[in-house]
Parts: sequence; C-alpha cells; structure tokens
Amino acid sequence: MPASKGSSKKSARTKLIVVAAVFIAGVVFAGLFNVGMAYTNEMDFCISCHTMETNYKEYTETLHYKNQSGVQATCADCHVPKEFVPKMVTKIIAAKDVYHEIIGTISTPEKFEAHRWDMASRVWKKMERSDSRECRTCHQLANMDLSEQGRSARSRHARAEEKGQTCIDCHTGVAHVEPDEP
Repeated sequence: MPASKGSSKKSARTKLIVVAAVFIAGVVFAGLFNVGMAYTNEMDFCISCHTMETNYKEYTETLHYKNQSGVQATCADCHVPKEFVPKMVTKIIAAKDVYHEIIGTISTPEKFEAHRWDMASRVWKKMERSDSRECRTCHQLANMDLSEQGRSARSRHARAEEKGQTCIDCHTGVAHVEPDEP
C-alpha cells in the first residue's frame, strides 16, 4: 500500500529535524571540545598538579619564562604540538601523567629526582622524532641572525644547520634542570 502524501511530508520533516539536531549537536560538541583542549593547554592547568611544582620552579628561572622581550613560552608551547593529530596523540599519552599523579609516582622531591632521567629522556626522544617541532614554532635556524649571536652560538648554529641537527641535540637543559645520566 503506497504511503500518503501527508506521511511522506511528515517523514521528510522528521529527517530534516534529525539532521539539523545532529548538526547542532556536532557544533556544540566541537565547541566544547575546543574549549577543553584550550583549557588543558593553560599554564595554570599544567601546574595544578603538585608534582609539577619542581618543573614550574625551574622554568621560572629561565628565559622562556621571563626575558627582555616579554615573550613567554608556556608548558604547552614546548610540550604540546599545534597540529590537531599530533596534539591529540600527545593528549592521549599525557593520560599516563594523570595516572602517575594519582598513584603518587613522583609525589616527593626524592621520587621526582629518582624518575627525572627517564622522564627527560622520553621528552628528548619525542622531540628528536618530531625534529624539535615545538621549538621550531618560535625558533627557526633560517630566521636566526647569526651575526647577532655570540661566537660560539653562531658557529654551533651554522654547523647544526649544515648537519641537519635538531634543537634538542644541543639544548636538553633549556627550561628544566638537566638530569645526570644514571
């Protein structure tokens, strides 16, 4: 038995309402997701875990925190990629940090120091794999005025560019105390 004109109009209207509702829900979800991502990239969020106190104190003593130009690199600038897929991978991997915060893996200065080398090594390896992608958001060898640098830095940066080195090959103790290898 064929459907009446009225019921097909009602069916089309229902489909339109469902599509519009799904679209609006998608927009709301995307907006909330973006707000959540931005919030978890804020410095206040990063240092809200008490296990980050050591890292934060070390960072406040560096040029990435306070300098003559007033430009500040935050935790996310150095540790979270800007591109969507690498950012999502980083956020998922960071879930382990929340787990270790909860179970107290580095809850004392002594525990932190006991794990410092392993934590730093993981970050350095990640930076090597990405060709120091986060550093290069602000620092590009091609944009450096080597003539304005000291003799040693000028020489090393010129060689680094020739050799295809990445920032982390030389700059491992930039924002945190460089740990001694065990």
